Amino acid sequence: MLGLTPFNRSLSRQTEEKDDFFNMIDEFFNDSFYPNRNLRRDTFKIDVKDEGDFYTVEADLPGIKNEEIELNYQEGQLMISVNRKEEKNEEKNNYIHRERKFSSMRRVINLGDLVSDQIEAKLKDGILNIKAPKAAQIEQKTRIQIK
Repeated sequence: MLGLTPFNRSLSRQTEEKDDFFNMIDEFFNDSFYPNRNLRRDTFKIDVKDEGDFYTVEADLPGIKNEEIELNYQEGQLMISVNRKEEKNEEKNNYIHRERKFSSMRRVINLGDLVSDQIEAKLKDGILNIKAPKAAQIEQKTRIQIK
């Protein structure tokens, strides 16, 4: 296998069928132990539901604590960020193996105008539930007469 170098052809402009084929070949020759791991998909899952007067958002965050989550709303975007630091320290003088894990994930949801001071969030059993009331609708479309 000397001389084979994986090259992610998804950066070049080709048809989607060719992209899938070439990416499959590239992943086959990938040195990673987890060849199907893709950083674009490596985040927590969310469900967004329009309930009429408000939105509900459910985010799957198993093993995450309240203090590791940051929830912000700005200019029509609801941002869920998770910053996690995990460290295993064994009190042995001649340790052979120590592990540290730092992870950061973020999802941004475009919801439009919300009543920001009434957004509620609750974390229970690894699921973050957010209730975000919509602001009063403002007419965005106006027909302009041409003279």
